[in-house]
Amino acid sequence: MHQKLKVAIIGPGNIGTDLMFKVMRSEWLEMSAMLGVVESEGLKRARNLGFITSTDGIHYLEEHTEIADVVFDATMASLHKDLHAPLLAKLNKFAVDLTPAAVGVSVSPVVNPEEGLKGNNVNMITCVGQASTAALHAITNVVPVSYAEVIAQTASKSDGPATRKNIDEFTYTTQNALCRLGGAKEARVFSVINPCKPECNMRNTIMAIPEGGYDIKDVEKSVREMVARVQEYIPGYALTLPPMVNNGVITTIITVTGAGDFLPTYAGNLDMETASGVRMAELYAQKILGGANA
Repeated sequence: MHQKLKVAIIGPGNIGTDLMFKVMRSEWLEMSAMLGVVESEGLKRARNLGFITSTDGIHYLEEHTEIADVVFDATMASLHKDLHAPLLAKLNKFAVDLTPAAVGVSVSPVVNPEEGLKGNNVNMITCVGQASTAALHAITNVVPVSYAEVIAQTASKSDGPATRKNIDEFTYTTQNALCRLGGAKEARVFSVINPCKPECNMRNTIMAIPEGGYDIKDVEKSVREMVARVQEYIPGYALTLPPMVNNGVITTIITVTGAGDFLPTYAGNLDMETASGVRMAELYAQKILGGANA
C-alpha cells in the first residue's frame, strides 16, 4: 500500500463539498481538513465525517502546516489571487485552484498536465473550460481554427454564489483557455444558467471555424478519442452530437452527467471542475510518491 498526500480544502460550499467526497475515494489523496470563514453546513458535514475543520480559513493552515500537502481552493478568484496563492506558495503547498483566478498555470488533465506539474499552483480554468478545451483541442489537432465559440448551459441550482460573483473572471479565463489550450486563434464564451425544471444536465456546444482543408471523419475520430480519455476520470462526459459541418462551421456537443457525489447528477459542471482538480492532484501525488506503481 503506497503513501497518500494529505489534502485540505478551503471553501466548504458546493464545490468544496463535492471535492471532499471525491478525495475520500482517491487512492493517492487523504482527506484531512475543511477550512472556511464562517460556520456552515459544509463544515458540519466535514466535521461529522471526522475531518479537521476551522472557521479561520487559510490562517488555520498557517498555524498547522502539517495538516496538508495539497490544498484545493474552492473560494473566489479575488481571494485566491490576493491572499491564498501567495500564502500557499510561502508554505510550499501544492495549490489546486478551482477559482477562475488563473494565477497559476491553467491546465487540463488531458491537454497539458506536465506543464502544470512543473510549478506549485495549477488553475483548473472553469467547468466550461475543462469541458470545452478538451474537445476543441481534439479539433485543432486535425485542422487549425481561426475562431471558436462555446455556448454552455448549466442548471441554476448547480451554480453557487461564488460562481455567479465570478462570472466575468469565469468568462475571461475560459476564453483564454480556449485559445491557449484549445488552440483557437480567437474565442468567445456564452454561459446560460438555466432555471428550468426538471433541472438540465450541463451541455456545451462547441463551434469552430476551420482554416484549410480537412476530413470531418478525422475530426470525429480525434474528438471521440479525446472523449474516451476524459471519461477515464469523468465517466459522465459524453459526445451528444458528433462533429458535423454546416456552412463551413464545425459543431459538436458535449453533455456532462455528474456522479451525484453531492448535488444530483444534473450538476455535471461540478464534476468537470472537481474531478479534473482531483486528477491533477493525483498526478502530483504520483510524481512525489514515486509513480503509479509505487
